[in-house]
Amino acid sequence: MKTIAISNQKGGVGKTTTTVNLAASLVSMKKKVLLIDLDPQGNATSGGGINKSHIQHSIYDVLIGEISLENTILHSKESFFDISPANQDLAGAEIDLVGIKNREYILKNAIGALKQNYDYILIDCPPTLNLLTVNALVAATAVLIPMQCEYYALEGLSDLVGTIKRVKKQLNPAIEIEGLLRTLFDKRNTLAQQVSDELSSHFGSKVYKTIIPRNVRLAEAPSHGKAALFYDKSSKGAKAYLALAEEILKGTHNEK
Repeated sequence: MKTIAISNQKGGVGKTTTTVNLAASLVSMKKKVLLIDLDPQGNATSGGGINKSHIQHSIYDVLIGEISLENTILHSKESFFDISPANQDLAGAEIDLVGIKNREYILKNAIGALKQNYDYILIDCPPTLNLLTVNALVAATAVLIPMQCEYYALEGLSDLVGTIKRVKKQLNPAIEIEGLLRTLFDKRNTLAQQVSDELSSHFGSKVYKTIIPRNVRLAEAPSHGKAALFYDKSSKGAKAYLALAEEILKGTHNEK
């Protein structure tokens, strides 16, 4: 089983879109996938077709020790992966976890009981470097970093890479950067192309060959509670995430 945290402390870079659509793409390739929504906004939950107001138990209940992870899991009838959902309760987790011993390991310990059940666990992190994100990084074997190719992207990336290095040194020696994913990409934009080139020269094989284009269907799909693959499988966005899933399964982007 591989646990991938999808993380970037900058919002609006396609983090949740990537988590939901990668999960759906892996399922279409016959993989068993659990999506853990660790973002208090709960967009991955609603993007998977789950009504947040009808949730009985969420990932928040797992973090505060009231229930097992297995007992929170719901099945997305629209996109066919399993979800441990989130709602606004999760916003209070940071305060609730402060006094708990070994609080950085809560999610890792919760996931341990489900190792035999899934091929992939994808964690949608909040757009901030807080205790929830640290829990995800400690639980994960790899980090996927979605990023928009814009002026401030590289500056924010260095902060995240620094956090990952500290987590690796102090809390989770197994964690690696799975890859950097260029999202919301417009090839007509000269600056985007320049930042993309700089990323490739800086990080080499860690940059996925797949590029996610700016795509109307990708933007529309969440309002229907579906991944793009099950909303419009012929769209450029759906095809791009299928290519990403294939790249991850083959590990081709890490080849020298």
